[in-house]
Amino acid sequence: MIKIPPPVIGLLVAVAMWLLTKDMPLYRFSFPLQSLLALLVLLAGLTIDFSALWSFRKAETTINPLKPENTSNVVTTGIYRYSRNPMYLGMLFILLAVAIYLGGVTSFILLPVFVWIINVNQIIPEERILQDKFGQPYNDYLASVRRWL
Repeated sequence: MIKIPPPVIGLLVAVAMWLLTKDMPLYRFSFPLQSLLALLVLLAGLTIDFSALWSFRKAETTINPLKPENTSNVVTTGIYRYSRNPMYLGMLFILLAVAIYLGGVTSFILLPVFVWIINVNQIIPEERILQDKFGQPYNDYLASVRRWL
């Protein structure tokens, strides 16, 4: 299987959202402060992402999603107390911001597609590798913190 970095998947989904909204505007919407709401959701996504990156940096472990076997520590502090995958959650918020900004209902269809792709191609394989590497402490973490939120 060819591994595509999750940020590239996020970018491809954002482009697909734009194309769907542009070429298949089944239902468009706009409302006052729409751009402001999109900006606030974008900032929330970026905050989640940077918080996750900061936690990994403090734990001195890899952030490379293509090499989970290089992980040196299970990070369970900071934002990782609330989500096992805050970097992917942050990307989801960023895509939600894009959908709000574009104002096309069709772009929202791709949000669950993004979640499915990331779950199947990234999170589940990552979890298997980390379970093998860290054993019971990681299993305890899996049992106590949700995958997304």
